[in-house]
Amino acid sequence: MSERTQQTGPDQSPATKSGRRLAAQLAAKKAADRKRKRNAVISGLAAVAVAGVLIGVFVTIGGGGDDKPKNQADATPSATVPAPDEPAAPPAPQLPADADPALKTKPTVKPGTGELKKLAVTPLIKGTGPAVKKGQNITTNYVGVFFKDGKEFDSSWKGGQPVTFPIGVGQVIPGWDQGLVGVTVGSRVQLDIPGELGYGNDPAAAGGRPTGPLRFVVDVIAAQ
Repeated sequence: MSERTQQTGPDQSPATKSGRRLAAQLAAKKAADRKRKRNAVISGLAAVAVAGVLIGVFVTIGGGGDDKPKNQADATPSATVPAPDEPAAPPAPQLPADADPALKTKPTVKPGTGELKKLAVTPLIKGTGPAVKKGQNITTNYVGVFFKDGKEFDSSWKGGQPVTFPIGVGQVIPGWDQGLVGVTVGSRVQLDIPGELGYGNDPAAAGGRPTGPLRFVVDVIAAQ
């Protein structure tokens, strides 16, 4: 056996060395693949965790908003707070302390019967206050209907506020001037007024106001 053959031996052959290098390369490649997969899994878990935190934050913020008004206008009833530059309306005169409770409710007014030729004043509720005098300012609630069919054409109840005006001095129709002087405060009276003491009988001359015989039910709340 030669000296070269003795030095090389079966474990030092070129084929054996190449196999070892190839095995080492494969092992390194597998280790690198495992490392990449492990890093990818870790990154995925981290992304899921971050997304969960963000979703939790959004849910918390959104859920908290449901318990609060969307804006200040929703929190403050506009009906109870007047505008800063809008003066408060003066309080309406109150009913006399001993007034009939029926004066708090709008009356039902029915049509009249027959032909109305003169003013008729019919007490419906007798008030206990002082009698209305000519020239005083009186405060009233009223309902006006056509005498013949009872169709309503005007009412202070629609606006929710009584009406104040001077009486007996030509500021209202003659049927009111004549029919309400002498009525006691706290009374409810029915006024049946012929056309000539109201707005006349000619629609062309009335300017859109109700003509012909009229019926009013008037509550006298105050007189000053």
